[in-house]
Amino acid sequence: MKRTLYSVVLFFTTLSLPAQNVSLDKAVNTLKERISLSGYAQTGYTYDDSDDKSNSFEVKRIIFMAHGQITHNWSCYFMYNFKSGGSLLEVYTEYKLLPQLTLRAGQFKTMFSLENPLSPTVEELINCNSQAVAYLAGSNGSDPLYGSNSGRDTGLLIYGDCFNKYLHYDFAVMNGQGINVNDKNNRKDLVGRIIVNPLKWLSVSGSFINGKGCAIALSDANPELKIGDNYTRNRWAAGALIKTKPVDLRTEYLEGKDGHVKSGGYYMTACAHILPKFDFIASYDYFNKNKDTDYKQTNYVAGVQYWFYPRCRVQAQYTHCNCHIGEDKNLLQAQLQVRF
Repeated sequence: MKRTLYSVVLFFTTLSLPAQNVSLDKAVNTLKERISLSGYAQTGYTYDDSDDKSNSFEVKRIIFMAHGQITHNWSCYFMYNFKSGGSLLEVYTEYKLLPQLTLRAGQFKTMFSLENPLSPTVEELINCNSQAVAYLAGSNGSDPLYGSNSGRDTGLLIYGDCFNKYLHYDFAVMNGQGINVNDKNNRKDLVGRIIVNPLKWLSVSGSFINGKGCAIALSDANPELKIGDNYTRNRWAAGALIKTKPVDLRTEYLEGKDGHVKSGGYYMTACAHILPKFDFIASYDYFNKNKDTDYKQTNYVAGVQYWFYPRCRVQAQYTHCNCHIGEDKNLLQAQLQVRF
């Protein structure tokens, strides 16, 4: 981990300094102007009343981020999670070719759905993604075939805003195997997303993933696939985002196909701004991992959050999980978030 951080500092320092000899003062000023450091931590408590009852304090994320501005149009970015021994989340460089066209290369969030590209620091739910997004984007390991990749992958992305930000687009070619690993087959994933903003308070989106996966584990929802099998791994999603002063609402319908197994689900998450710093959260979240066998679950979430400092908050939430397979369960959760 120390070697990784040292390499990052050296990398940003080398990129930030001009080619010619400069004074120490000028070098320090250059670093201040071109490098910005930030981070956040999320820690909390969870009580689970399922068969194996559990309650535990936990540290969910300890994130360090560095952004380097090499030139006016050229930048680089680094994100590292110190939890559980450390893991590299993102490292990429991007270049703005035109006001409407930016090219990115490296490891970063997969631009699928409205929810997956969001930072956990702004998501309303303590568990972050809805069931469908977590499974289909591979953010939490709920799909054993793909594993836990925090919704990220490695590849090339072009994105931009057009028509005075009326339309935003993302198109990428990615490995399709997740983070910190090489591709395990010769097929690349195609990822696309378009967001249309017809009104200041309304955004409508559509996104897709078209590719081939390589199974890294067995899945109860897809028992035909064995470890090492290459399989069709396609997804699509359609959703809308409403942002007003009294309430924010995000909703999507998503479907996936893994081999011959089809999955699908939808969610609706609302955030009501009751007081300037106090919000009420409610969410309905349904997902079916295998439509042929009704491998489904519905989550009902209610909670509150208080922003006690810019980008810092405390949250409390109750979740009832209605399981079609297995017993229902309830979760009580609290979380503290600090960010700098």
